[in-house]
Amino acid sequence: MPPIRIVLVETSHPGNIGAAARAMKNMGLGDLVLVRPQQFPSAEATARASGADDVLARAQVVDDIAEAIAGCGRVLGTSARPRSAHWRVLDPRAAAAELVEAAQSRPAAVLFGNERNGLSNDDLAACHALLNIPANPEYESLNLAQAVQIVCYELRMATGPAIRRLEPEAPDAAAEDLAHLRGHLGRVLRRLGFPEQPSAAQIEARVMRLVTRATPNEKETQILRGVLSAVEQSLDRKEGP
Repeated sequence: MPPIRIVLVETSHPGNIGAAARAMKNMGLGDLVLVRPQQFPSAEATARASGADDVLARAQVVDDIAEAIAGCGRVLGTSARPRSAHWRVLDPRAAAAELVEAAQSRPAAVLFGNERNGLSNDDLAACHALLNIPANPEYESLNLAQAVQIVCYELRMATGPAIRRLEPEAPDAAAEDLAHLRGHLGRVLRRLGFPEQPSAAQIEARVMRLVTRATPNEKETQILRGVLSAVEQSLDRKEGP
């Protein structure tokens, strides 16, 4: 199985962590990261893991999304509800094929939100696209571990011989590279005279959504940073000593 990370964000019930670990091990995944879990480690999590104790033992507990996806290229966020932004939305099968392809060059990640509220818009800002599991519109509520099981199953199926392997020009940009790009963009916008609130922040967020939809690789991100640096140098010359 390619290096694909399952990230559970602010999980409320420790039993869901154990059941998610079991689902992962069933399908051959072992990289579990927990962002601010309400209770972990837990005897309930161990009991629900039903033999996937090794996945729980290796699980990392971190403080924020940036740490959870550090080193990852492609990042997808699960969502059951529509979003106001123009997100690219994938079903589990299409998402799995994209993740397996991307993970050939750099680890990938799937984010699952809190049982009650899911992922926040701030959480999704780090994602390239949304992953939505189609369900009965009259009863769309899925248990967290069930959602993990569906996604892990599709990931396992996507590793079959029918998946075409392409040699990428460069690995996907890492999550931290995109975060640095966003900070650089914000600095340049403010130097260009955009007001602090709300225009600069809104434009920064919209441009970064455009960039993440394009899933830039490492070289392309460096080119964008180079363009922003050239703008800064031009501004320096105009402002003088």
